[in-house]
Amino acid sequence: MDDLEKTIETRLAELDPELELVMLERPAAERLRLYVDRPGGVDLETCEQVSAALRDLLDSYSLEVSSPGLDRPLTKPEHFKRFLGHRVRVRTREPIAGQRNFSGELVAADESQVSLRSDADEQAIPLTAIHRSNLIPQEVAP
Repeated sequence: MDDLEKTIETRLAELDPELELVMLERPAAERLRLYVDRPGGVDLETCEQVSAALRDLLDSYSLEVSSPGLDRPLTKPEHFKRFLGHRVRVRTREPIAGQRNFSGELVAADESQVSLRSDADEQAIPLTAIHRSNLIPQEVAP
């Protein structure tokens, strides 16, 4: 899967240097789900361009290409750094301090761990322990 991810990232960079592969999932053996983003966001036309650039993968997979949405996945150290100060949800592979699900304000991030603050508690979580993480969409006042 790592080789496939690198191939896709290379193709996206050739298509548009600002285009980023946020996350690659393989929900089934023959299906790939790509979340792509760039400054200013992603529209339907961009998703179609990405699909066209990866057309040769259709021999082996069906492709789903979409924007990351409001609950954007955080999968790389630079994602966590970019969203410092935002509310996030993190699920770990194994329990840390007796729990696997954490949510709170992202207050620190580096190449090896992130820290979340909820109420008065702050929890450091190693990146290698994270199973899945995403932004918590902020509620918009009516």
